[in-house]
Amino acid sequence: MTLDLSLLPREYPRRYLPEGLTFASWNDLEPFFRELEERELKTAAQAERWLQDLSELLSVASEERSVRYIRMTCDTANKEYERAYLQFVEEIEPKLKPVMQSLMKRLVESPAAGVLPEDRYAVLLRSFRNRVELFREENVPLEVEEEKLSQHYEKITGAMTVTINGKELTLQQAAKYLEDPDRGVRRDAWEKISERRLRDRDELDGLFDELLSLRQRIAANAGFKDYRAYAFRKRERFDYGPEDCLSFHAAVERQVVPVLVALQERRKAELGVKRLRPWDLDVDPSGKPPLRPFTKAEELVEGVAEIFRRLDPELGELFSILPRYGLLDLESRKGKAPGGYQETLEERRLPFIFMNAVGRHGDLRTLLHESGHAFHTLLSRREPLIFLRRSPLEFAEVASMSMELLTHPHWEVFYAPEDADRARRQHLEGIVMLLCWIATVDAFQHWLYTHPEHTQKERAKAWTELRRKFGGIVDWEGYEEALGWEWHRQLHIFLYPFYYIEYGIAQLGALGIWTQSLRDQKEALGNYKKALSLGGSKPLPELFRAAALDFDFGERAVSQASARLRDVLTRSWGS
Repeated sequence: MTLDLSLLPREYPRRYLPEGLTFASWNDLEPFFRELEERELKTAAQAERWLQDLSELLSVASEERSVRYIRMTCDTANKEYERAYLQFVEEIEPKLKPVMQSLMKRLVESPAAGVLPEDRYAVLLRSFRNRVELFREENVPLEVEEEKLSQHYEKITGAMTVTINGKELTLQQAAKYLEDPDRGVRRDAWEKISERRLRDRDELDGLFDELLSLRQRIAANAGFKDYRAYAFRKRERFDYGPEDCLSFHAAVERQVVPVLVALQERRKAELGVKRLRPWDLDVDPSGKPPLRPFTKAEELVEGVAEIFRRLDPELGELFSILPRYGLLDLESRKGKAPGGYQETLEERRLPFIFMNAVGRHGDLRTLLHESGHAFHTLLSRREPLIFLRRSPLEFAEVASMSMELLTHPHWEVFYAPEDADRARRQHLEGIVMLLCWIATVDAFQHWLYTHPEHTQKERAKAWTELRRKFGGIVDWEGYEEALGWEWHRQLHIFLYPFYYIEYGIAQLGALGIWTQSLRDQKEALGNYKKALSLGGSKPLPELFRAAALDFDFGERAVSQASARLRDVLTRSWGS
């Protein structure tokens, strides 16, 4: 599959840049940045026009990078796509970063910064000032190297396959066998997947060592005592800090892990096994066959489109844009990067969804999740400034996680009523497991960057201890090596350091939206769409308030969420 730009509409014509602008080299972009550097910035009107033109320029550049990234991840074996992406990363971005710093500094130090309307521009100016303070020229080549190493992770993992029943399968395709009622089939598939990951253990460990060293240097260059402190500033976590994350970990251990253990004990009893093993976690414990909502990607798209039409006509119409313009690449195949994402084409203000569907129920949820991100892009696209369209990640994930829950009443599009109930119950059980996994991954990253001199064995030991703290009663005896390096499968640790607590914050927010919908679905959808339409124009707590939510991921919020999940799941067991 290749993204075809000729199919896409241009609803936001350029006012500043020529239509035929190319990206052969930095020389194609530089004159426009230099022109902006020379403009006068004394009045609010001058600054607003300057921001509009800069936004257009950055939107065009961002879209070019996104297109190259999409094509590269859709076909990691394509050398032309790889070269094009790396050319942008190695040749254009290193020039773009310092000139952007110069422009941001120019605005925040200009007379115009003091007269721009605060209600509209406070978030933007705060972000600009933060980025100006963090920027160091010597970090530009280090960040290029970091990006290249991250891309290498995707290439390594994208090439991983196993053979089951004589067929070569991606790891995503092989994961279907983890849902098989036959325990021997599950164990065989799980062992093959684990063995395949361990085959690249040394390369991935070495890759992470390089990333860790680079990140330490970047933080030190910027004047921070460790990478954690730097990362929190870089991610613009103005409304919470490391201690809040540690409190979340502790709250999950106290409030959610007991719910997880109860679920696992019930699963063990239903399966009739003495020990719950890693290959027993995805199968239906009652012995029913795995949920298989579709066989082809076209069926997945048609069904999800119908779900959105039933949920809300506006959302149904928005989703129809994606298949209409070829903005979906859904099926798993060899050479495709792992995982799933929604990438925004910033100039056209359109979303693209990438995933690795193999016919599992999890694939349905993934498309619903990424569609939530797509709705965020589409509902905020009227905002002319790219800086204010982009939402903080903590709220961006509310958009996606809420959509999984809000669509619960319509999963009968794919299932008979009994199976739809089973799918909903599995989802809620999955949220319990997810909150524990988020605590594990986030706590691990805190450990990694506050113990930067650790060895690879110490790293595996730290991960193992956290998994035993948050993982419940799962028995890994005989597979300790697989457990110690299990973290290799979490791409965020390699590609997006410290990007994971956002999922915990957002999951609590999504549970709040879901709770609203149980009382009044129309009101919940109204709150959801209202908040998404704000993009990133308001501070994080205000975005939560716009959705009628509290910005809270401490003990109280975690306790309320776990109680709600425990209550609904307990009632569902009786059905």
